[in-house]
Amino acid sequence: MQLAMVGLGRMGKGISTRLLRKGYQLVAYNRSSQKADKLAEEEGANPARSLKEAVEMLDVPRIVWMMLPSGQVVAEHIEALLPLLEPGDILIDGGNSHYADDIRQAESADKKGVYYLDIGVSGGVWGLTEGFCMMIGGPRPAFEQIKPWLQTLAPENGYLYCGPTGAGHFVKMIHNGIEYGLLQALAEGFSLLRHSPFAEDLDFSQVCKTWNHGSVIRSWLLELAEKTFEESPGLEEFRAWVEDSGEGRWTAQQALESSVPAPVLSLALMERFRSREENSFSNRFIAALRHQFGGHEVKKKELSYKIEYPMLLEV
Repeated sequence: MQLAMVGLGRMGKGISTRLLRKGYQLVAYNRSSQKADKLAEEEGANPARSLKEAVEMLDVPRIVWMMLPSGQVVAEHIEALLPLLEPGDILIDGGNSHYADDIRQAESADKKGVYYLDIGVSGGVWGLTEGFCMMIGGPRPAFEQIKPWLQTLAPENGYLYCGPTGAGHFVKMIHNGIEYGLLQALAEGFSLLRHSPFAEDLDFSQVCKTWNHGSVIRSWLLELAEKTFEESPGLEEFRAWVEDSGEGRWTAQQALESSVPAPVLSLALMERFRSREENSFSNRFIAALRHQFGGHEVKKKELSYKIEYPMLLEV
């Protein structure tokens, strides 16, 4: 049984490499062919120059696994792939797509008799060596058919059939929302340590190591934090800019739609937005109003013109 991997970014390449190293045959396709050629040279993949060629290189039933950016890119590839596939083939979206997109895409696949699976994948760059955690949604027969691949990719107990179409990406979405909250809690805790009277005496990497032996917050994230602090005790080379993949937003939206309170996860998302404003307008607004009602001290940015009113600070 063969598989074609469409999209050789960090995750696509990692999944492909793990499968190839375990002895599986894999067809590799990427819009820029250099990545497929490199995977062929280094790991023995069969490179394809087009989606059509990738599909033609597969045995029946064909399995095509997409690892692509969510949204329009996925939709365009599905539109191009479905005419190339036949009833009984399996099409997998392993990226971070929204579960509602899966339901729509699966309808198109069903009309062609093609099985559509949505697989939420976690593991990052460590998945290659440690294994990938996978959450699967879609037709159960297709899930059963690809089980050998999943068992190869995942650590023990590291994959789960979650239910019908969309379930895999929904569970992954909530997983990522939780991740936002965990990262924010760790960030705030270490910030408190850094600004404490004991900061000069504390080795943060050792704090992480200690907490990871017997404490209730021991985790892989703390292991990574320990490694980070060993390499950069003060994190001086990092800019305070935190991106979001989109799934944190979807989790917050789901909380609103479901009327389920999720204040920690939602606030963690808001903090990521805050990180991108080096001189936030909202904070300048608060400082200006505190000056107006209480005469509190403000730190004004030097401007080339005279400031007549506090609210006329440069924005």
